[in-house]
Amino acid sequence: MTLTEHSAAVAGTGEAGWGNLWPHFSRLNTQHTPVITRGEGAYIWDSQGRKVLDALSSLFVVQVGHGRRELAEVMARQASELAYFPVWGYATPPAIELAERLAAAAPGDLNKVFFTTGGGEAVESAWKVAKQYFKLVGKPLKHKVISRAIAYHGTPQGALAITGLPAMKQNFEPLTPGGFRVPNTNIYRASTHGDDPVAFGRWAADRIEEAILFEGPDTVAAVVLEPVQNSGGCLTPPPGYFQRVREICDKYDVLFVSDEVICAFGRHGTTFACAKFGYQPDIITCAKGMSSGYAPIGAMITTDRVAEPFQQGKNMFPHGYTFGGHPVAAAVSLANLDLFEAEGLNQRVLDNETAFGDTMRKLRDLPIVGDTRGDGYFWAVELVKDKNTKETLNADERERLIRGFLPKALFDNGLYCRPDDRGDPVVQVAPPLICGQPEFDEIEQILRHTLTEAATLL
Repeated sequence: MTLTEHSAAVAGTGEAGWGNLWPHFSRLNTQHTPVITRGEGAYIWDSQGRKVLDALSSLFVVQVGHGRRELAEVMARQASELAYFPVWGYATPPAIELAERLAAAAPGDLNKVFFTTGGGEAVESAWKVAKQYFKLVGKPLKHKVISRAIAYHGTPQGALAITGLPAMKQNFEPLTPGGFRVPNTNIYRASTHGDDPVAFGRWAADRIEEAILFEGPDTVAAVVLEPVQNSGGCLTPPPGYFQRVREICDKYDVLFVSDEVICAFGRHGTTFACAKFGYQPDIITCAKGMSSGYAPIGAMITTDRVAEPFQQGKNMFPHGYTFGGHPVAAAVSLANLDLFEAEGLNQRVLDNETAFGDTMRKLRDLPIVGDTRGDGYFWAVELVKDKNTKETLNADERERLIRGFLPKALFDNGLYCRPDDRGDPVVQVAPPLICGQPEFDEIEQILRHTLTEAATLL
């Protein structure tokens, strides 16, 4: 059977039957999974012809929407000219130009760009460069990393050690040693200062200083934080939080890593979200929206200070990836960023984020909705059993709703988004940046209908 014949056969059945495909983050015995066959704009279609709003940008990735032929044409031209060459001691024009473009967009002196093929690799690279940096400057004991509870930073052994989700790590332990956790910024679940965002932000940031002092400042290399924490449901930073974290990192000579794998490239209306939230990191990790998913690519971006000791004498960073800085991926990323500028997508998010937030907040009248929170085009709805007490769902109810009812019901009702209970149970939405009020309304209406039905199952 040819590839075309196989695709036609799958399209005819409307289900994958898994066969040889081992899906990611999914139960291997799942049956009747949707097969996505094409996309256009903010919508995708499955093998049964159903049209579904991609309200997650296909995992926070497809910023400019599906089916952009101008991006496909750029990829074809680059592949016909130079499909692949590594950046191991060499360079290609697309990699050089993209590095220049990213450095120009990053705040301060974040000028050195190390390419990867994804976000987890970027976080892994950041930890490795932090550890070697401190060895090169005469502080060899500094190797530990502090991150937040419930935060997700990737699946490689190092990135997984930084991840704050015990259930995701237990099957792969022992992991790389050196990862330590502090409280996150979920003010909805705050046990202290829940009515004072400024005081809560100071309290949460001070827990980082407490952890550094407990572990020993001479042993801590980095603090890794997302501008808006994904896992746990779009946990936004309280006022002054990041500014206090910057003070703490400076005080104890700890590198501040802004993990922007999700948050960069317009998700919050700026190329890098640290600029929106007013802080200067030492390292940025990014991926996903860099190419809008048209090719896999990621990057670690460091300040001149971090890069400086690697430029001395015979020093080098003995680390790399075969496909990091892939010329086709770099070329389409440049074209993707061109679309951002031509269509004003960052400003579009800034112009529309209040309307999107107001639309999501309408769901608070539902008895199953305890909170809605987010920023930019990145929002979450937290589900509860009791709005007054904030009682969350128990294990059986999470199994029934988050992994059972909601994924299929939402998709059947025309919405692709993310039910998730790695922290408290939430439904996340992050539509393509080309969306506006009509799509916001469609998201709210489908969520309202589906969550109303879900409440009857509790």
